[in-house]
Amino acid sequence: MLIFPAIDLKEGNCVRLYQGRMSEATVYNDDPVAQALYWQAQGAQMIHLVDLDGAFDGHPKNREAIQAILSAVTVACELGGGIRDMGTIEQYLRMGVARVILGTAAIKNPDLLSAACKEYGQRIVVGIDAKDGWVATDGWEGVSEVTAVELAVAMKKRGVRRIIYTDISKDGTLAGPNLKATADLARKSGLHVIASGGFATIDDVRACAALSSEGIEGAVLGRAIYTGDINLAEAIRVAQG
Repeated sequence: MLIFPAIDLKEGNCVRLYQGRMSEATVYNDDPVAQALYWQAQGAQMIHLVDLDGAFDGHPKNREAIQAILSAVTVACELGGGIRDMGTIEQYLRMGVARVILGTAAIKNPDLLSAACKEYGQRIVVGIDAKDGWVATDGWEGVSEVTAVELAVAMKKRGVRRIIYTDISKDGTLAGPNLKATADLARKSGLHVIASGGFATIDDVRACAALSSEGIEGAVLGRAIYTGDINLAEAIRVAQG
């Protein structure tokens, strides 16, 4: 299983939110490049980047910080947040992003998703963020009338092979991930699933890794690796078995 350390960007800073609320952002580092290099030094094989301002505003907002990170690290980076059209997808891939994560756009513009998957294959990932099982959009400010499982099945038909599943109620809380819902999503959709939200201890990582046969292929770690509740290097060792 692959471990993805997260770098969430807000106004150029590396932050973590509580349950997706921008009003509850904690700044952990005002130098996201230094943070990315630190995670790389700890053994990260891919870094999970999120343009939080972009996710809320609907268009890229932290491009300068993203470019600086991409120029500094040698490991791969995936990126989500505010990516709503083919032009933005193409720009980020040209910049050196390994995988682009579509969230709101995948729900509101399924034709864009189909075109992107056709053009770029597995470099397109869908981020499914859910609240009580219902899909959230627009930086988690809106809740749709589609369940996470329904959306995942529909995404597969459009060429998606991999999703990142976040339980918003768990995100940033250190309350433990919703592995039951994540594994259920993987089984019912037949997609590769990366778990996100709520990881608090190394035992959470161990429990997630034990579900790799269910289709869970990775875990995004956020607040816990910033607070020190989880040591990233240890999490990577546990995930690799």
